[in-house]
Formats: sequence, C-alpha cells, structure tokens
Amino acid sequence: MKSVPMLSSAFLHPAGETLPEPLLALRKERASALVDMPLPTRKTENWKYSSKYLKLADDMAISLPAEGKTGNSLAVPGYKVVFINGVMIPEASEYPDLDGIQITSFSDLDSDKAKALAAKLGSTLNHDQAQFARLNGARFEDGLFIRLKPGAVLDQPLFIIHETNADASGSAYPRIFVESGANSQLTLVEEYISSGDAQVLVNTVTEFSLADGANVTSIRLNMEGENVQHIGATGVLQQRSSRFESHCVGFGGPLRRHDLQVRLEGEGAETKLNGVVVTQGKQHYDNHTSIDHVAAHCNSEETYRNIAADQSHAVFNGRIHIHQDAQKSNADMNNKNLLLSNGAEIDTKPELEIYADDVKCAHGATIGQLDETSVFYLVSRGIGRRQANVLLTMAFINELVQQIPVEAVRETAQARLSDFFEQTFQEA
Repeated sequence: MKSVPMLSSAFLHPAGETLPEPLLALRKERASALVDMPLPTRKTENWKYSSKYLKLADDMAISLPAEGKTGNSLAVPGYKVVFINGVMIPEASEYPDLDGIQITSFSDLDSDKAKALAAKLGSTLNHDQAQFARLNGARFEDGLFIRLKPGAVLDQPLFIIHETNADASGSAYPRIFVESGANSQLTLVEEYISSGDAQVLVNTVTEFSLADGANVTSIRLNMEGENVQHIGATGVLQQRSSRFESHCVGFGGPLRRHDLQVRLEGEGAETKLNGVVVTQGKQHYDNHTSIDHVAAHCNSEETYRNIAADQSHAVFNGRIHIHQDAQKSNADMNNKNLLLSNGAEIDTKPELEIYADDVKCAHGATIGQLDETSVFYLVSRGIGRRQANVLLTMAFINELVQQIPVEAVRETAQARLSDFFEQTFQEA
C-alpha cells in the first residue's frame, strides 16, 4: 500500500520570538497539532485538481528574513501597511492615528489584547476545508490587527502590501485579523508581489468579523512571480444587516490557491464575491469558495471568471450551503470560463446544498472558446487578429474588473491583464 505523504517536521519549527506571550503560546499549540498532518493528495476531494502542483521541499520550511527593499509599494492612493516576508515594516508604512480605528502589528499588542486576539484567530474558518490555514497558525511571525469601533469609518482605502523577497528558498506566513464594529466601514486592499528567483512558499490567512450593519470591501491582487507557491485563506463572519464585498484578481503560478469562506450568521446580511483568474504556460490557479447561509433573509451573489492559455490549468469550486433555518435566502452563483488553447484545462464545480424550503437559489457554469465569428468581424473591420483576440478576451472579464471600487486598483488590474493577453496572443 502506498503511504500517504506527511508534512515534514521541518515546517513545525517557527522562527522569531517577538510576538506577545499569548500568541506565542497559541502558535506552539497549533504547531503541536500539526504533527503527522497528511498532505493533500488527489484523493483529498478539495485538492483533487491541485495536489500534484504542491511541492514542499525542506529548504522551503525556513522562515524568510524580514529584510530587503520594498518594490512598487511606495505610492498608493490611501493608507498603507507594508509587510516583507510576513513581518510588518513600520518605517515603510503610512497610516494616521484615527479616532475609533486601531491598526496594530501583532508584535506591538499588549498582553491583554494579544490574549483576546488569540481567542479569535481561526474562528472564521473551517480548517477541514482550508487545511493550510493551520500551518499559518503554527508559523506566523507577525500580523496586522485592525479594529473599528462602532460607527467608525476609514475615509480612504487601506493598502496592505505583502512583498516576498525570495533571494533564498524559504516561506512566509502573513496574517491579518479585521474586527469591524457595528455600522463601521472599511475598504481593504491586499496586494501580493515578489522579487528574487528562489523557490518559496507564501501561506496567508486574512479574517474578517463584521458586527451588525458593518460594511467591508476586500480587494485582493495576487501578482507574485513564477517561483512563488501561494496558498491563501480568507474567512468572513457576518452579523445582522452587514455587507461584505470581495474582488479577487489572480495571475497563475506554479501553484496558486485561495479558499474564501463566508458565513452569514445574522438576518439580512449580504455578500458579493467577484473573481477573475488568468493562467498561461504551465501555470495553475485554484479558487475554492464557500458561502454558508445560516440565518434567514440573507443574500449572496457570486461571479467568477477564468481564462486559461497554453497548457495551464484553472479550477473553480464554489459551494453554497443553505441551512435549515435560513428561510427567505436568495443566492446566485455564476462561473464562466474561457479556454484559449486546446492544451489548457479548466475544472469547474458549482455546488448547492439546500435544507430550507422557502429560498431562491441558482447556479450556472460554462466553458467555451473565443467566438471565431466575432474575431472575423473585428478583423474584417481592419483590426489585427492579435488585437481582436485581446479585445474579445478583455471584454470577457471587463464587466467584473470595472466593478472594483478603487480606481487605482482597477487601472492596475486592467493594465496587468492587458499586458498578459498581449503576451498570450503574441503568436497570433
């Protein structure tokens, strides 16, 4: 019988002792729980299409040092916090001391606040579905705690720049916890970038806890280099009449994985999830989303679009679970996919699990190729075939990109996507 691969013990020894004692104790406890943790295989249902891309050499277990120059993170249209290899860099960060809003690194929390935070870390996630969030819980060296008091409003977007400096093999474990008080408002932008050519693992966790009436917008840009394996998880808990909006734009790599879990626990809560993924070469990207309707009168809307070129591979697995008491739920999920070559592969699996009888739910998924008639039409009007392909492909995702509410992020995403398609169709 073939043995099941296990997480190497090299990954169970976190570095750095700068965290407050309650967080160090939590980290030690969760590291102990990872002993003999099996790695996902093709028989692991939620890693069925991605397990073969996971490569965890022992030299990647070394924590990357928090040093190096920050890249394109110096000028953003809002407040910013810079992380290098999972550790906050105060001298590169710029945000004001605002009344009712706390923005603090884990390392700077006093013992009482650290103890309170330790009790909440991981509370938004189903770790059976987001297995690698456990590894983050055992290895994080720093993190960012954001707390908005009731009624507090952050007047500009807060940019979190996660930069990985991969001058040597290793790993980084960024962590964020957002506690949004009643009727508070926040727009959070996470940008993942990298420099250096060594093979590294970036394992991230971001958590949002929304009180009654809170309004949070989350924007996530994954733009790391070809040498970076990225496994991320985002957990969201929503109370009565809260609203959570997510916009994710991801570029493929050797392994890209994002688990997004939303739990609607209060009546009248609403969530909207948008996602765009593009892959080329032999890249891979896997989006797993889960929305749990626990309370009645909640709405969810989810739209993801994937584009795969060359021999690349994209995955979408979206699950909506309507619990028995979640009457009057309204849920809609849509996934559209575009194959740009015969060698590309896209796997899509929308799931509905309904235990209430008075609900409105719908889901749909399509996979297709560029319409040759549309390409011919544009070419016949004097547009080059390459440019026609670029225009039609951008049109496929532009509806979602245009919904990104921060102009600078929207323009960055459009420029990067346009460059991506120009490269993809350079032989056309």
